[in-house]
Amino acid sequence: MWSDDQILVVNKPAGLPTLVDGYHPEAPNLAAILRRSYDPLWVVHRLDKETSGVIVFARSAAAHRALNLQFEHRETEKIYHALVHGLPDWETRQVLLPLRPDGDRRHRTVIDPEGGKSAQTDLCVLERYPDCALIQAIPRTGRTHQIRAHLAALGHPIVGDKLYGGKEIPPSRRIALHAFSLKISHPVSAEEMRFEAPFSFDSQEY
Repeated sequence: MWSDDQILVVNKPAGLPTLVDGYHPEAPNLAAILRRSYDPLWVVHRLDKETSGVIVFARSAAAHRALNLQFEHRETEKIYHALVHGLPDWETRQVLLPLRPDGDRRHRTVIDPEGGKSAQTDLCVLERYPDCALIQAIPRTGRTHQIRAHLAALGHPIVGDKLYGGKEIPPSRRIALHAFSLKISHPVSAEEMRFEAPFSFDSQEY
């Protein structure tokens, strides 16, 4: 999608982890594959293995530091698209439910008003179908599985996300969650940059 001497932006496919999988260290991962052509390369943020879409890597130590600060200070904007079960009774919704990662025996992120960390996800319905809806989700914080946990808590788990109560819609077996766009400032020029990776959750895929 984009490459210069400071950053590399790609559209990650679903089913490929960003880094080495602790349970399957021999399995392919995106960072290792990219380093065959782009080395050195620093990981700035991650997408879940099951999630597709826009992801940025740093190509210098200085770019890595600058981008890390942008993510830490919430100066970036990430927009996700998710196909969810059910039809929400709202058009927009701000979710403010504290989250605790690895909170049960299935290692899920759970809602925990007492011990969880603050988490905010802004939601908007993009399309409505007979029994599901296409949702835009903007996480304002970066908690593990934040969008998946928040949507499940609202009673609208993501299609294919069996960990959080979603069901598959044949013929696809993947989770219907896609990192649609990412806005950053270039680590050297400070130019605002926005990258998009369109993806259609249509009947041929789901």
